[in-house]
Amino acid sequence: MIKPTPGPAAPSLLEQRPGRSWADLLIVGLALALFWGVLTLARTWLGPFAPAAVISQRPSALPGYTAYSLLRMAAAYGLSLGVALVYGYVAAYYPKAERLMIPLLDIMQSIPVLSFLPPVMLAMIALFPHSQLGVELGAILLIFTGQVWNIAFSFYSSLKAIPAELREAARIYRFNAWQRLTRLELPFSALGLVWNSMVSVATGWFFLMACEMFVLGKRDFRLRGLGSYLQTAASAGDTTAICWGLLAMIAVIVLLDQLLWRPVIAWADKFKFEQVEGTEVPHSAVLALMQRSPTLAWVRQRALSPLGERLNAAFCRRARERRPRRPARWAGWLGWALAAATIAGAAWALVQVGMQFASLDRGEVGDILRGAGATLLRVVCALAVGAAWAIPAGVAIGSSPRLARIAQPIVQIAASVPATALFPVVLLLLIGSGGGLGVAPVVLMLLGTQWYILFNVIAGAMGIPSDLKEAARVFRFGRGDRWRRLILPGIFPFLLTGMVTAAGGAWNASIVAEYFHFKGRTLHATGLGSLISAAADSGNFDQLLSATVVLAAIVVVTNRLIWRPLYRLAETRFRLET
Repeated sequence: MIKPTPGPAAPSLLEQRPGRSWADLLIVGLALALFWGVLTLARTWLGPFAPAAVISQRPSALPGYTAYSLLRMAAAYGLSLGVALVYGYVAAYYPKAERLMIPLLDIMQSIPVLSFLPPVMLAMIALFPHSQLGVELGAILLIFTGQVWNIAFSFYSSLKAIPAELREAARIYRFNAWQRLTRLELPFSALGLVWNSMVSVATGWFFLMACEMFVLGKRDFRLRGLGSYLQTAASAGDTTAICWGLLAMIAVIVLLDQLLWRPVIAWADKFKFEQVEGTEVPHSAVLALMQRSPTLAWVRQRALSPLGERLNAAFCRRARERRPRRPARWAGWLGWALAAATIAGAAWALVQVGMQFASLDRGEVGDILRGAGATLLRVVCALAVGAAWAIPAGVAIGSSPRLARIAQPIVQIAASVPATALFPVVLLLLIGSGGGLGVAPVVLMLLGTQWYILFNVIAGAMGIPSDLKEAARVFRFGRGDRWRRLILPGIFPFLLTGMVTAAGGAWNASIVAEYFHFKGRTLHATGLGSLISAAADSGNFDQLLSATVVLAAIVVVTNRLIWRPLYRLAETRFRLET
């Protein structure tokens, strides 16, 4: 891995060039905007409880709504990244925990957001009954449930794919836990984390409409934000308001691409695992401007570097003081007690689920089973169609930095626009062509899940070492050999992560793909997503729980029979080694 070197000392004000002054002005302006936004959001959060806010459809309300949504997204993403790093690390390095955590992760990413909605919102409102903080935290946690899973999968698969010689080098140089994390594990995982962060943020925009405006039984919860603006406009069939909302979202996505994602991708390119430097590398004018900033150089030298040195010293001291000890007898008993408690809890849950199913009549059981089959078929179709175009497109974008500069903002915009906002148009077109609600759910699932495959394939193609590409050119591989011997093996771990998260996203998207409110009418298709959405609307928690359990059972079987063998294949055969 390439270790970042400390930047030059910050020059005096007399020595600063105009470019550096512009960099400082940009950084100070962004910091002040963020500070103002946090203060505004905090003032709203600490205000009195107002679950049913009035959503204005005037375009003049969009700047404030967009700022609210952007801050909620940022809070949810920060929480998602922290949880994903811890979860992926534990699952990758503790085999006993891995056997439980990876299937659980697959289940959790497949459970629709609305299945989390009742417990999350009721818990947050119970914790903060007289404050708006409860509803706001509930919305952030719901966005979190749509963002965290694919980041955790990406970090886990990257840790499992670290080459043996790099791990051996870390052992030879006696890296402590902090050095191993910052100099090996995070750098090796950087490309996957960056591109999965992009698709996670896009997923957050996709589910923003469901997270900022929802009905729980007879209670109507609405938060001021871009998602509630689009949901209100879509429900009323107000095409003008939908267009204004989509324009605001596209503007935010373009700004994020230029100010955040493009600089981060250019920065993460130096962590590619290769022995020959690539001829084309991504560039970012904003990153170049920030690297010339005296303010950031001063912060790095006076704050970040000393903090890293203190953490490193603390881990070294802890490693020296650690002595091998025999585990105490009480630790073994505690482990057995926890295992027994876990088994007892699982048995109690199974009994409760069995009783729940026993209380359903034959018609409800038949509806759930038919819905499970219909939704499973739609998920398979969405994955097949998504992979058919996303694999070649992702390889083309990831292999050409010039094409990536053009395509990156386009795919971000396409991935971030909520398909539910476009669903009225899609539905009218499909009904006009004879497709109707039989094809529309598959199209909507595809609009929401194909990006997991595309973004991961782009990351995989960008991560193929330049020396392997040069070897393919030297040996004059044809197109077929290049795909069979270089491209597909090189992107396989990333493609697997994309397919797993896309499958979970397809199950998750079924809640909006199979059940939709349009101009006062409720349009629905047979499926588990439709049953879950209808149960959430009516407050029928028995049916909500039963449908969610059936969905989780399908995901567990899929994980056992398909994803786990493929992960084992990726770890043993398609792994970069020298």
